[in-house]
Amino acid sequence: MAAPLPLILRNPSRLFAPIPTKPPLRLPNTHSLRHHYTPHATTKPFSVLSLSSTSTTRSLSPILNSSKMEGSVTTGNEITEEVAESTTEASLSGLKKIFVAGATGSTGKRIVEQLLARGYAVKAGVRDLDKAKTSLPSSNPALQIVKADVTEGSAKLAEAISSDSEAVICATGFSYGWDVFAPWKVDNFGTVNLVDACRKVGVTRFILVSSILVNGAAMGQILNPAYIFLNIFGLTLIAKLQAENYIRKSGINYTIIRPGGLKNEPPSGNLVMEPEDTLSGGTISRDLVAEVAIEALVTPEASYKVVEIVSSADAPKRTYEDLFVRGDDEVSSPRGMLVAAWNKAAASHGGDVSRRQFHLTAATATVFLFHVLPATVKKSWAR
Repeated sequence: MAAPLPLILRNPSRLFAPIPTKPPLRLPNTHSLRHHYTPHATTKPFSVLSLSSTSTTRSLSPILNSSKMEGSVTTGNEITEEVAESTTEASLSGLKKIFVAGATGSTGKRIVEQLLARGYAVKAGVRDLDKAKTSLPSSNPALQIVKADVTEGSAKLAEAISSDSEAVICATGFSYGWDVFAPWKVDNFGTVNLVDACRKVGVTRFILVSSILVNGAAMGQILNPAYIFLNIFGLTLIAKLQAENYIRKSGINYTIIRPGGLKNEPPSGNLVMEPEDTLSGGTISRDLVAEVAIEALVTPEASYKVVEIVSSADAPKRTYEDLFVRGDDEVSSPRGMLVAAWNKAAASHGGDVSRRQFHLTAATATVFLFHVLPATVKKSWAR
């Protein structure tokens, strides 16, 4: 029997608490990107998210509602129920599904539950089918549970994902233990296998739940306790970073979400969204991470983007569209407009690299001619 893990391994999110270190150099924080989130103390954690004032019930495919027989008498109730149930199954059978890898994990399970609550058809990829049947709402006709081990290669994953999936959300994570290669097997090679499987079956949308501090060394956070701790166990953050780089070069339409320290408690405080390589501390509820992952699916501004998220009680209210657009920089700045133009062109061409490069060149010329050059001339003229 393996020796029990130290207490700190059972709740690693404590390491992400802000520490008194000098933050990395960045522009003045006049455009903090935050989003208001109002929890309801009397509801269950999942109910909180389904009633969030900022969430919109949007879907990638139209959700067909089951028809109901109106005006039925008491003796026809059983017939009405049977018709409604059969109609629901028939409607769901033609829907494109959202594939969730790591569906029985702490975050993956929440993603599945929220997708189902919003009316999506979900395909849950799991390693242990017996565990999935007890931990997931397997009786829901919109949920399909399939065996999918990300460490077994892209061929088997392609069979599990198949062409009836419209997008993939990756919420996998290795289990702490004594296998020092586990982070690379799951967080690196496993993620790469998922991307390759998507390309084989024609799935073009990919959402990855990663972690802040994956690029901690470049941020000057190499002595951050959280960065040190997470890399002690098989260089976890480095494995995640390598997987992120693979995704960004693959041509797939991606959104990489880097949450702070993950908490199992219901959301407290409001969402803060920042550009990549910005946050070095902070925590966030897994429920809110799941919501962000789903919103990324239906928010065009989230395409080809990396964002970092934590929660804060002082954050003002912002829409997800605004958060994702401003996740790179102020929209009014030349860089912000250029990034927005790039993301829009990239999303509209579904990962076509050559066409994205053409539109990037056009966007660069536009921003330069109509914003940078006039501002430079005006400044010189004023002198």
